[in-house]
Amino acid sequence: MAEAKKIKLSVLDQSPVRAGGTPEQALKETLQLAQLADQLGYTRYWVSEHHNSLGLAGPSPEVLIPYLAAHTQHLRVGSGGVMLPHYSALKVAQNFRLLEALYPNRIDLGIGRAPGTDRKTAALLNPYNQFNEQDFVDQLINLDRYLQDGLNGSEAAEVKVTPRSATTPERWLLSSSGQSGVFAAHFGMGFSFAHFINPNGGPEMMHAYQTRFSPSALLKQPAGNFGIFVLCADTEEKAEELQLSMDMLMLHIRQGKASGVPSLETAKAFYADLEPDELAHVQYNRQRMVSGTPAQVKAKLDALAEAYNVDEIVIVTITYDFQDRLRSYELLAQAYGLEPRE
Repeated sequence: MAEAKKIKLSVLDQSPVRAGGTPEQALKETLQLAQLADQLGYTRYWVSEHHNSLGLAGPSPEVLIPYLAAHTQHLRVGSGGVMLPHYSALKVAQNFRLLEALYPNRIDLGIGRAPGTDRKTAALLNPYNQFNEQDFVDQLINLDRYLQDGLNGSEAAEVKVTPRSATTPERWLLSSSGQSGVFAAHFGMGFSFAHFINPNGGPEMMHAYQTRFSPSALLKQPAGNFGIFVLCADTEEKAEELQLSMDMLMLHIRQGKASGVPSLETAKAFYADLEPDELAHVQYNRQRMVSGTPAQVKAKLDALAEAYNVDEIVIVTITYDFQDRLRSYELLAQAYGLEPRE
């Protein structure tokens, strides 16, 4: 019998703002959670990029990353991800080379193609962006070359991306579709599939990435993981309560309502008035999540890790009460036998 893979756990933090809370509070909780994840033995800590969203407090991963890296010791800290079509590939390369020089071998550059916002806001971020696939490929080519010390043989060969350091950040493509997996395989990057966005087809897309992978200067073998919403609690009853708040939050996000993370009392009242089509969306959204006691959650996550054929899971946990969020990550660390750090 083949030996079971040792699963690594990582964190994706969207800096959620609870109903009645503040962005300042959400960002303080991001720091506290990063420090706890560092102590518990998590591998990575990625922060997301969202614009024009009152319920999420993180529009600029490149600003938040050095703050978190300075207050932790062992975690790889990175973007989950930088939405590359909004920016100059040169500027992104400079930002992350600087981060890597400050925190060697601890920085991940996670790259996304989606706008991370509505189209109007995306147009304001970059009026020239047409979200053209070839433009994105060209950006990836330029980004890779800038991070590898210049565009040899091109007009930009004179451009030297600084600071020069002995290491460069790990590069990951983040996606909820298969196309970016093809790009990740071609460029020899890591591939992270957003199961928390799209619960369908992820294992097949990961398999396509793994079979098409071409080694690069930084990555000789395919490196894959998947991100998923997780709600882990000491009891089934508590996990079900946490699930109610997530159900309401996810439906309101789809409906364009900026309500923040709702309390249990608000979520219970919400359930009483659900229309049939809303209930159908709630049931669909539950495919994007795993909830339950530590044993129940671990069994479900292990099955997904086997289907994806990966040894790393990126956990996204959102709760109204911050202590419930911390407890969920603690229980997961215990269930997977992560080695605590001083």
